[in-house]
Amino acid sequence: MSTNMLHRAVESKGTGQPVPLWAERVAHLIPLVGLPVCLWRLPIGFGYAMGGENTPSAWWHIPYVFGLSLLTEAFALLGFGLVRRWGEVVPNWVPKLGGRRIPPFAAIVPATIGGLLLLGLMVNWFFTAFRINGSPGFPYAPGWDTLAMTVSGLLTLWGPLVLALTYGYYRRRCRPDA
Repeated sequence: MSTNMLHRAVESKGTGQPVPLWAERVAHLIPLVGLPVCLWRLPIGFGYAMGGENTPSAWWHIPYVFGLSLLTEAFALLGFGLVRRWGEVVPNWVPKLGGRRIPPFAAIVPATIGGLLLLGLMVNWFFTAFRINGSPGFPYAPGWDTLAMTVSGLLTLWGPLVLALTYGYYRRRCRPDA
């Protein structure tokens, strides 16, 4: 892929400055890296241990697992705010605030904190997956542990992707000439 194509801007979608193509692609990638873990959780909610330890069934497991998966994807979709107009200007349907410009750091600070917290998950995953410093590894049966490591490993990409997207937002909103 040529550098030209990577830095080409996509249609503005109402943003103040054109969004780089790489940022648009990263915004679409973030919900996808969380999806495998969400799908992995679903059988666990129905009592299938997925190679892990069987736990007693409870009425709240299914709504908890579905709710956690929906919440995960909802937070992942917030990354689109860093490449869309609604991340720069409050949507008109919001009472009293609609149409107001969002200060860049009102998006940059929470996105950076979230990205750094998710980066902490990556470090924890790395220590667990490779059994560093006496980590016991994933608590799953052989074969299942590889699958668990793979789907959770994809989720750990969320942090660096959010941080990259936040940097792109910062450059576009705070340093448009750079």
